[in-house]
Amino acid sequence: MFQVTGLRSGYGEIGVIKGLDISVGDNETLAVMGRNGMGKTTLFKTLMGLIQSKDGQVNLDGQDLSSMPTHKRVAAGLAYVPQGRMIFPGLTVQENIATGLETVKSRRIPSEIFDLFPVLHEMRHRKGGNLSGGQQQQLAIARALVSNPKVLLLDEPTEGIQPSVIKDIASTLNEISRSREITIVVSEQILSFTMAIADRLLVIESGEIVHETDRASCDEQTISGYLSI
Repeated sequence: MFQVTGLRSGYGEIGVIKGLDISVGDNETLAVMGRNGMGKTTLFKTLMGLIQSKDGQVNLDGQDLSSMPTHKRVAAGLAYVPQGRMIFPGLTVQENIATGLETVKSRRIPSEIFDLFPVLHEMRHRKGGNLSGGQQQQLAIARALVSNPKVLLLDEPTEGIQPSVIKDIASTLNEISRSREITIVVSEQILSFTMAIADRLLVIESGEIVHETDRASCDEQTISGYLSI
C-alpha cells in the first residue's frame, strides 16, 4: 500500500533522513519510534511534501507521490496529523473539521466522524482553542479523516496528553483501523501506546533504521533501550 524507497531529506546541506526504505501493508499500523532529534518529524514532513526530498521515492497504492505538492498528496490519499496538532484556535470544532474537506467532493462532515469522536459533536460549536490537549488531538485526527485517506500519518499524537486520554486515543485508532481498514503510520516515544496499536515497530536513529520487529516478537526492553540512550 505505502512504500518509501531510498528516501533522503534534510535542511540545506544538512542530511537528516539517510536513505530510508519503509514498506507498510494495507490496513497495517506501523510505529516509527526514536528519541527526539532522530528524524521522525523530518521523515513525516518529507512524506507529505512539506520538506522536499533530496532522493528516493514515496509510493502510495502504486502512485509515485515524490514530485507532488502537499495538496495533491492529500488528494491521492495521504493524510497528516502534525506534531502539536496545528488546529485553528479561532475556528469552531465543526469549522476545523470542515477544512479537511477541500480535496473531496462533499462539503458535509460525515456522521461517522462524530460517531468516532462523540465529544467533538458535543463541542462542535466551541472554538478549537478552548479544547483540552486531548480533545484537540481528536479534532486533528477527525480533520485528517474527512479527506478519506488511504494512509494516515500521525506525528507524536500523545505529546502533552494525560495518560487516561492516551488510552482513549489508542482505542480510537484501533477502531479507525478496524472500521475504515486504512494504513496508519505513527511516530511515537511512548512504548505502551505503540504496543496497544501497532502491528509492527521500527526504530530510527540519526535518520536511519536501526531496529525493526513485529509486535508479537517485540522485546520491549530492547526498544526501551533505544529510546533512553
